[in-house]
Order: sequence, then C-alpha cells, then structure tokens
Amino acid sequence: VQLQASGGGLVQAGGSLRLSCAASGRTFSNYGMGWFRQAPGKEREFVALINWNGGTIGYADSVKGRFTVSRDNDKNTVDLQMNSLKPVDTAVYYCAADGSSGHSRLPQNYDYWGQGTLVTVSS
Repeated sequence: VQLQASGGGLVQAGGSLRLSCAASGRTFSNYGMGWFRQAPGKEREFVALINWNGGTIGYADSVKGRFTVSRDNDKNTVDLQMNSLKPVDTAVYYCAADGSSGHSRLPQNYDYWGQGTLVTVSS
C-alpha cells in the first residue's frame, strides 16, 4: 500500500493542524493505521493508532486529550487532528499501515510508511 501524508506546516503554540494520509494500492480496510513522529536527533515515537474499523484507538500519553485520530475507509484516508499544539510537538509526522494486529505502538510492526510531513510549532 502506498501512503501519502499531507497537512503539515508552521503554527503558533496553542494552534491546530489537521494531518491527512491518503492510501492507495491495496484494500485500505485490511490495515490498522498509525501516526508516528520524529523530532531532530530523536528516535521515531508513537503518536496514535486506529484499527481497521475504528473500534480500537490509542494515543501516546503526551498527546492524549489534544490529538484525535480518525479514518474513512470509503475515501482511504486516515486523519490526525492536532489541537493545543506545543513546541515539543515539532517533528516530522509519518503515517504507517499495519497489516497484522492493527493496534501496535511499535514502529517495527508497521509494514508501509508514508514520506512524512513536517509540523513546526513556534513559541
């Protein structure tokens, strides 16, 4: 499956952004989807996950209550609504597809990755 992330940009602290990931090539509803991020000099970290039908959703503690993940299997998209952004949220954000469990927080369990979209939050 091919993934294309979009929606990143520059925003002031306290602002909002909505990231979107468009999938193509395989049956989208077969995959759990995840969002990860990687800040400069840091390892890639889990942000959010949603299983194939949206019945299982999970968030990193650092974003819980501020970020919301959703998916539309008819449009083959998964979105990440990010509110109350903080400078520590600055990173390249990646969407990824998991063809097995659908609810893993480990990047090594994801089979396909998008190219990433940069989110910069200024103070």
